[in-house]
Amino acid sequence: MKKSTVVLLTILIILITDQIVKFYIKTHIHYGDGFDILGLSWAKIHFVENEGMAFGMSFGGLTGKYILSIFRIIMVTFLFYILRSLIKQNETTGLIISFSMIIAGALGNIIDSMFYGLIFSESYFHGGLATLFPAEGGYGSFLTGKVVDMLYFPLIDTVLPEWVPVWGGERFEFFRPVFNIADSAITVGVASILLFHRRFFSNETVKENKTAEEVNTQGDTSQA
Repeated sequence: MKKSTVVLLTILIILITDQIVKFYIKTHIHYGDGFDILGLSWAKIHFVENEGMAFGMSFGGLTGKYILSIFRIIMVTFLFYILRSLIKQNETTGLIISFSMIIAGALGNIIDSMFYGLIFSESYFHGGLATLFPAEGGYGSFLTGKVVDMLYFPLIDTVLPEWVPVWGGERFEFFRPVFNIADSAITVGVASILLFHRRFFSNETVKENKTAEEVNTQGDTSQA
């Protein structure tokens, strides 16, 4: 299979799955509600939204939202450029899939930011289900849509013993962030590169050093 085909399939599978799940959550589950996955208390579907950053984090209000959305689009464009170079250099399929996962995850959240404010009604706590293409129009404008999150894994949820300094008697929860499939794809892609494809960074350093040496050599030659 061509590596360009692998890229296309990886991005499409992640992107389509991410959007199908988000559409279902947005239109079938009340904001703040959810259910246990396979009856497990530490694995839940829990519908929340955020202003655009990964794992439920927000950034700088409306202005920050625009900045973040534009930054994401620029970064995805840059990642596509890198991925195109990797394919030309006939890099390993694993590295190419890792970059494809990162791109797919970024695109998934970009779609939310770009279009969800235009096509969905607002979601409120106990305020009814969101509507797709509401007659009165969406809850926001282009690039101001909220990112839908739903994956929640509170592996530890307990109250710390009183003898624990500072935090004794307080509730402790791990893992607290709520995220989505797009976030997961980005995380797995980055982790895969760091764990299994560190050679990529070494190669980039070598290329930069060679380029610098060539420039210096050309400069010395011209001076001579």
